[in-house]
Amino acid sequence: MLLDRLANAQGSLLDDVELIDVLATIKNKSKEVNEKLAEGKEKRIEINEKREAFRGVAARGSVLYFCIVEMIKVNWMYNTSLQQFLGLFDWSIDNAPKAQLTKDRVANITNELTRKVYRYINRGIFERDKVMFKLMMCLKILTKEGKITNADISVFLKSGAGIDDKQKMVTWLDQKTWLNLKAVSSHSFGNERSKFFGSIIERMKNETKADDPWRSWYNSNDPENVPVPDL
Repeated sequence: MLLDRLANAQGSLLDDVELIDVLATIKNKSKEVNEKLAEGKEKRIEINEKREAFRGVAARGSVLYFCIVEMIKVNWMYNTSLQQFLGLFDWSIDNAPKAQLTKDRVANITNELTRKVYRYINRGIFERDKVMFKLMMCLKILTKEGKITNADISVFLKSGAGIDDKQKMVTWLDQKTWLNLKAVSSHSFGNERSKFFGSIIERMKNETKADDPWRSWYNSNDPENVPVPDL
């Protein structure tokens, strides 16, 4: 409309009342559009912040889905489609307890999703594979949360299998146990690279009595229920 008025204007533009009205209308519309754009920008920032708050749910979903996918390597009958998983994901969002605070709502959905996926998959796998699936879930969740690293998992799975050391400093241990002990004592755990067991060999080799605490703990029938010496 403005271009049409300018192209067909007769005489002085200042005397064209309709053209001036068009300019005034355009100015008001421009102001209104700029206000809408500014409001849209604020809304976009607000939406992004709320979406980021729920990213933890998506991250947990990703971890769980790839746990399910990797179970195919154990047995091809464990194949689960993405559509099935999305059904579990949506169910968890709908049925997780409500909460006023976003962080509580995220925690509720995450817990519900983890429980639902575990129970769903656990019903469809052989008994011998259930512990392995639980272990996979735990290790992947802990890795995603930064509580352990892939190197930690490698030590857990391989331990001293890749070490060749026949000079036992703790003579009463068998060779396999000695290599496992050597592996954990030299490993730096977690993102903090903490050598939690760094001094364990020194402490164990200094105990030479037949009834020393370390040997008694090692020979115990239920060492998991006995306090670990000097730790």
